[in-house]
Amino acid sequence: MLPLFSILDEIILYLDFMQDIREINILIADDDEEDLELIEEAILNFEPNVKLHKVNDGKAVLEYLEELQDHMLPALIVLDYNMPQMKGSEVLLQLSDRPRYKRVPKVILSTSSTPFYIDECKSKGAAEYFVKPNTQRELDALAERMLSFAVIN
Repeated sequence: MLPLFSILDEIILYLDFMQDIREINILIADDDEEDLELIEEAILNFEPNVKLHKVNDGKAVLEYLEELQDHMLPALIVLDYNMPQMKGSEVLLQLSDRPRYKRVPKVILSTSSTPFYIDECKSKGAAEYFVKPNTQRELDALAERMLSFAVIN
């Protein structure tokens, strides 16, 4: 018979192993299909265990999240600032009113570096505001930074 501490050590090792192979679920919203593809490729190159769910507007973000059970919420939500039907800042406002989304980090990705937009988004709950990069190297660095916000439950 194995001592209790040995069994606990084995369980801890197994849980650590499972944590390493778990998929990281990320929700990305952007109305530009090319931007979605570039971001997806950069994220998957950096972290292949990511599972991305992509939508094209803010309203679709809210609809998708409403369908999920709490334990299935994404580890990160990435929102384009300027989308049809509902801007990223408006999505942030909607999510900030719901306690269920408090633990899910939300970041904005935008072509604009206007301080007003940055302040607006951060005041509505964005963990960070990223300006869309111009080079592949910048995109790769951005993917790594965005992933650093992902919360693994």
